[in-house]
Amino acid sequence: MMKLFPRRRRARRLDKELGRGLWRQAHDRYVRGLDRYHQVIEGVEDDATHSQLVLIGDELAEQLDTVYELCRRAESSRPSQGLQVPGGATKLHSSLSRAANHLATTAEAAAMVRLGHGETVAVRRRADQVRAALQDAQDSAV
Repeated sequence: MMKLFPRRRRARRLDKELGRGLWRQAHDRYVRGLDRYHQVIEGVEDDATHSQLVLIGDELAEQLDTVYELCRRAESSRPSQGLQVPGGATKLHSSLSRAANHLATTAEAAAMVRLGHGETVAVRRRADQVRAALQDAQDSAV
């Protein structure tokens, strides 16, 4: 029961700062992808491989602050009530969407490693695509 209240407070703060529309959705998609990635790597039994995947996961988690700040600034300057992209925000939204999609494929690549059908280099390549998409988002937000 104790965890319920901090979770509610956080949800209210996110609603206030990111709204309930497009920018909140963009943020939440990244968070879900990150959660999925960490769920997948929990089952990796080889310690060396697990350590490599954890490092990649930590790098992706460090980007969450960037995603949050981009979405917060976007909601402040171009508020969104629904899921329509506000004028002038197409490139930013597209880049954030690509980052979340690449994060999902990073989790898929990690799952393939976990199953013994992939290599960590593929996970690294996908994670680099996440970072590149977020760099594009930052460049378009300026």
